[in-house]
Amino acid sequence: MTQLAHGSAPAPVPPADTRQPVLEARSLVKTFGRVVGLDGVDLQLFPGEVLAIIGDNGAGKSTLIKCLTGAYTPDAGEMLLDGQPVHFKRPQDARDAGIETVYQTLAVAPALDITSNLYLGREFRRKGPLGSVLRMLDKKAMRDNAGTSMSDLGIGTIQNMSQAVETLSGGQRQAVAVARSAMFATKLVILDEPTAALGVKETGQVLKMIEEVKNRGLPVILISHNMPNVFEVADRIHIQRLGASAGVITPQSHTMSEAVAIMTGATTLAETPGRAG
Repeated sequence: MTQLAHGSAPAPVPPADTRQPVLEARSLVKTFGRVVGLDGVDLQLFPGEVLAIIGDNGAGKSTLIKCLTGAYTPDAGEMLLDGQPVHFKRPQDARDAGIETVYQTLAVAPALDITSNLYLGREFRRKGPLGSVLRMLDKKAMRDNAGTSMSDLGIGTIQNMSQAVETLSGGQRQAVAVARSAMFATKLVILDEPTAALGVKETGQVLKMIEEVKNRGLPVILISHNMPNVFEVADRIHIQRLGASAGVITPQSHTMSEAVAIMTGATTLAETPGRAG
């Protein structure tokens, strides 16, 4: 056994997280012919956290998210939701399981109003024969709930729920998409580059919404190229490189420069243990 130098103490070892992950991926593999999209990727999302996923172009971020949400079916590996194996064959399967995703394209209907976008495909019907027989929608209830949901997320710049989405700014459209995911998600929310096309002020509003979603008890997966945003809101950072996981760090253990160096392959996590090492 190696003897410690006089007066020295062993380096503290951070305790392992013993919580059960809300979502877990084990050894996910996805190939497209000879192109390897994912090469044995592991991922864990714990309750009440924001997990950022970063990586250069072609690192496998989008492929990973599509496998987690049912857009792709992995060729190998497994996924668990609350410890139970799940097999998503289509995005609707993930939505039915409580996973809501806001893609970079937002997938909003610009010509429809805010309320209609929030409840698209999940409309409330009126009670009694008006709803069951005539299939009339309860527009007032949806409008009232929409206003409450937007207010709960701290979105104060949108007051009129009857306003067409095409009249909103980029940040306000993003707010509608995030609000829709937060309304219906029961397990987690996935946000794909939510601030990519936004200005400084609107970016700040979206980051605040992410914190509000987290405060409501929903864990969040955030995919982003913006390192300052990632280090501002993330609890842990999953780094993808060339289809594989290059490691998991935290804003407390590593700097932005170290995260970028690991992400680009200039160094590895083993060579750059950060403050934790």
